[in-house]
Amino acid sequence: MGGSPLVRICVFCGSQPGRSQRYAAAAAETGKLLAKRGITLVYGGASVGTMGTIADAALEAGGEVVGVIPTSMVDRELAHQGLTELHVVASMHERKALMAELSDGFLALPGGAGTLDELFEIWTWAQIGLHRKPIGIVDTDGFYQPLVEMVDHMVIEGFIRPGYRDFISVDSDPAKLLDKFAAEQN
Repeated sequence: MGGSPLVRICVFCGSQPGRSQRYAAAAAETGKLLAKRGITLVYGGASVGTMGTIADAALEAGGEVVGVIPTSMVDRELAHQGLTELHVVASMHERKALMAELSDGFLALPGGAGTLDELFEIWTWAQIGLHRKPIGIVDTDGFYQPLVEMVDHMVIEGFIRPGYRDFISVDSDPAKLLDKFAAEQN
């Protein structure tokens, strides 16, 4: 990929905690890892679900956290009030664009439709050449295996070029993904 060092990583994750405690644990682990490595967390700005968990963990570990949240979510009192920076934007489209602009790479933790929307949009932007930033999926307890199988099936069926599939790295360990990102930057 080549480019600047990893200073800010955007993490897509859920506004819900999920059924398993492992999802919150993975979010906390990722937040602490980013802080430990001196990488600023960029995320959706909410105080709920695994979004709140990752932000709190990064902050507690001494890291910087930048949130980007639409006005409609601030109005519902979902905005995290203890962040290093909080950007309030007009729409979800603006949210995704600003998170991408502020970030040097992307990780997706388990989440719902919003997480998938963010992941697929950033992957699509890479495919059409809008960015060359690394993208990783943190596959906690095999959460993303059905999606990985579907994407691989899309490659086999000729809807995704094999090279585009390679834009996304998958690992259960966020540290390994960050190491891969750093190696790609050199």
